[in-house]
Amino acid sequence: MPALERTLFRRWPRLARTLPHVDLGVRETPIEVWSSDDATISVKRDDLSTPTLGGNKARALQLLLAGVAPGDVILTVGSTGSTHALAVAHFAARLGATTRVVTWPQEEHEISRATTARLRALAEVSDAASPVTAMIRAGLIRLTSRARWIPPGGTSPLGAIGHAAAAVELADQIAVSGAEFDTIVVPLGTGGTAAGLLVGLALAGLTTRVVGVRVVPRIVSSQGRVLRLARRTARLFGELADVAPPTIDDRRFSIDAERYGGAYARETSEARELAQSVRHSRATELDGTYSAKALAGALAHARAAPDERVLFWLTFDGRWLAERDVVRMSDTRGESR
Repeated sequence: MPALERTLFRRWPRLARTLPHVDLGVRETPIEVWSSDDATISVKRDDLSTPTLGGNKARALQLLLAGVAPGDVILTVGSTGSTHALAVAHFAARLGATTRVVTWPQEEHEISRATTARLRALAEVSDAASPVTAMIRAGLIRLTSRARWIPPGGTSPLGAIGHAAAAVELADQIAVSGAEFDTIVVPLGTGGTAAGLLVGLALAGLTTRVVGVRVVPRIVSSQGRVLRLARRTARLFGELADVAPPTIDDRRFSIDAERYGGAYARETSEARELAQSVRHSRATELDGTYSAKALAGALAHARAAPDERVLFWLTFDGRWLAERDVVRMSDTRGESR
């Protein structure tokens, strides 16, 4: 069953009519238990949110791409190696649309370079010198064309409702398993996932706290900015569902800024080592930009508060990197012949 039907439409039937959506294959994602030498946490495998390309971006795009038809043009922006831009291009192509992306430079690593290569195969990509010039160029494209705009990171009140649905999904899983959580740890970039989770937790009546591990400059993801987005999302939800908007409690959201590393996409040694460990022990890819830093934050939180039940929200889907490695091995064999 599509995730939105299971989580939101069953509880608030009016949303099936008022909430624009498209079925991108988003389904319920499992919860696993991961242990290290000195900490045990649960992991919400949102990297598996769809069969084709998972991760948190699909949650928002099932709403933001609603109504897209074959031949439409989709426009977005992102840094080089942007998984958001890749997800937009991937799902737009599946709907028969084309994608234009304006990018700006970031610090590069193996996964970001692979992401950029895959993005350029799916979308028309133009390069800008900075986020500001990228937004200006995108603004000009919007003025002179009929391109459908998707905001950076897919972050908007509408997109965040997709993440609210994920929190309601979690509530359903808790009701079945009885395994409650005190704290959810999630990467904090443009803030859509964290804001949406706060709304969904409030809708479900859960008192779980959300900790955002900041991986971008403070100006992009301050506590006030995330909470304002959560309240805007709550109001939009209330309007669409014709209910009182859920109340967002400021005390249930905090930011861990210790893993940032000094620049967006700059891999830290801690994140690099953790990604390698998970790759070997779990056959699961983490990226040094977001997910490995957030996992480090989740483990640190579990060590500091051993009585707390910590849930790490895994937002990066690295399954397609295995496809890249297969192609690379095939190319290498071809060269050797």
